[in-house]
Amino acid sequence: MTEKKYDVIVVGAGHAGIEAALAAARMGCSVMMVTMDIAAIGRMSCNPAIGGTAKGNLVREIDALGGEMGKIADATGIQFRMLNRSKGPAVWSPRAQNDREGYSIEARRRVEAQENVHILQDMVTDVYVENGEMVGVQTGTGVRVPCKALIISSGTFLNGVMHTGLKSRIGGRFNEPPAIGLTASLEKLGFVSGRLKTGTPPRVDKRSIDFSKVEEQPGDPDPEPFSFQTKEVTRDQVSCFLTYTNHDTHELLRNGFDRSPMFTGLIKGIGPRYCPSIEDKIVRFAEKERHQIFLEPEGRDTNVVYVNGFSTSLPAEVQYDAMKTVPGLENVEMLRPGYAVEYDFFPPHQVKLTLETQLVKGLFFAGQINGTSGYEEAAGQGIVAGINAALRVKGGDPFVLRRSEAYIGVLIDDLVNKGTSEPYRMFTSRAEYRLMLRQDNADRRLMKHGHKFELLPPDVYDALRKKEEYISVLTDYVRQKSVPPAAVNSYLESIGSTILSENEKVSQLIKRQDVKLSELLQMEFFRSDSLPLEAASHKHVVEQVEIETKYEGYIVRQLEEIKKFEKFDSMEIPEGFDYARVKSLSTEAREKLTRVLPSSIGQASRISGVSPADISVLMVYLHG
Repeated sequence: MTEKKYDVIVVGAGHAGIEAALAAARMGCSVMMVTMDIAAIGRMSCNPAIGGTAKGNLVREIDALGGEMGKIADATGIQFRMLNRSKGPAVWSPRAQNDREGYSIEARRRVEAQENVHILQDMVTDVYVENGEMVGVQTGTGVRVPCKALIISSGTFLNGVMHTGLKSRIGGRFNEPPAIGLTASLEKLGFVSGRLKTGTPPRVDKRSIDFSKVEEQPGDPDPEPFSFQTKEVTRDQVSCFLTYTNHDTHELLRNGFDRSPMFTGLIKGIGPRYCPSIEDKIVRFAEKERHQIFLEPEGRDTNVVYVNGFSTSLPAEVQYDAMKTVPGLENVEMLRPGYAVEYDFFPPHQVKLTLETQLVKGLFFAGQINGTSGYEEAAGQGIVAGINAALRVKGGDPFVLRRSEAYIGVLIDDLVNKGTSEPYRMFTSRAEYRLMLRQDNADRRLMKHGHKFELLPPDVYDALRKKEEYISVLTDYVRQKSVPPAAVNSYLESIGSTILSENEKVSQLIKRQDVKLSELLQMEFFRSDSLPLEAASHKHVVEQVEIETKYEGYIVRQLEEIKKFEKFDSMEIPEGFDYARVKSLSTEAREKLTRVLPSSIGQASRISGVSPADISVLMVYLHG
């Protein structure tokens, strides 16, 4: 036993572990983070990038709750882009290419600087439970450490095995050992485990790329930071590059299928359907003549380039030969081949919406252990687990994000109620209310929680309240203000929009597809009128007013749907309710409900295999 007792122990120092440890510590808990390698804190196992479609929304939500991922990404980003700008704001998503080493160094610096966090370089091999509650862990060096709550965020390390061709070696990441013992310890407690697989592409030398044959992909000229606390991004950006596979590439890859660990059955775990390996792509999409390959630098001061889109576990020589058929890579030098990694996970029906496990009070799972894929999905779970672990220690009410409130809520709700047989990745299409869950309004949706849990500096929340005042003032202005034809017709003509024949409210003008409020407010008519200048001078205030005005009809409709949704979610199901007593339930529903143990009628209705008829029966039984 150690002399020190901790409120919360966090196993793993990846993206989930970082957010979990920092959140719990900032809420006043003593925290011990256990990692096999202190230098690997925040290490980016796969692509050195943060964000992307829907994933960028997760990062902004983490930031609004008081998390760290967005701030680290802003500090170490080498390229920033807002994806899907040509589409509606519901699918805009920020993405940053990051300096791989810089990200890990910055993450470690922030964790080490956090009061209440102690880092132990070791491995947790066993957990101790008394009367169904977490009481401590044992490490690989034989030290037993007491705790009140344990968060396991083990990434791909639980019994990890890496595959390149028919060669396999144990490990959770390149040149890093697996975590042994913890899976068996959890299985002894009654947990059910499974096996998943993910992969990574080769790395190549930038100096061996012929950039005259690839298409440059620059960053945005006016880059948007992730964090609401970052004023602006001022550093010069680095370009990425686009090229494509071809018929010759595919033929060479097919020639290696007889030595593929995927196709020979060496790999048993299921891989991510939405981020397939290159060999999987050419089998599943055989009709496609080419596939995109993005050449992405791993930092400003390195020659290592990540070959995005070429994830593979084929033999190294097959990878190398196939890459040389890709335009721009004819003389490429491969620094490291791609590989697949298999690892243990625990099907997520075994956790509650708080990420506390059903079987053991005070034990939380976060990240890839729950079957997800991606840094952002892991970090979103990490901050929720960290908050709930701290609340458990302090005797507070559980914290649950609704799926109508946040992408993080969609993520956790999907995992718990629907489960996953493959690595789960977030998409905008998973969110029914995605127009309400935009990346630009994450602060307005979630900072109230970060403020409540004291995870945000007071001035950040004060700035949000001032922003809300400005939005209200400017919204009133555009609804009340009428504009004459002479003031705007030349502008309307210039953008190909129908000119006015009579005065029209500004709010009606904004609803036209190509009309931008920011451009209207620059006109002389507005600059010399009763425009609330202070509110109109804030870019993000103007953006919020424009979006909410332009899509007002859709937003009102979604708010009505959310009210109905929340009505069912407010109908609680008593803890420990025995579904066997409800004879009218179908056998499948009784089995699924007993397995997931939903906390509300709304949650029960989202469980796969539970029909509307079953929900009606349950409502009558519980609520008359």
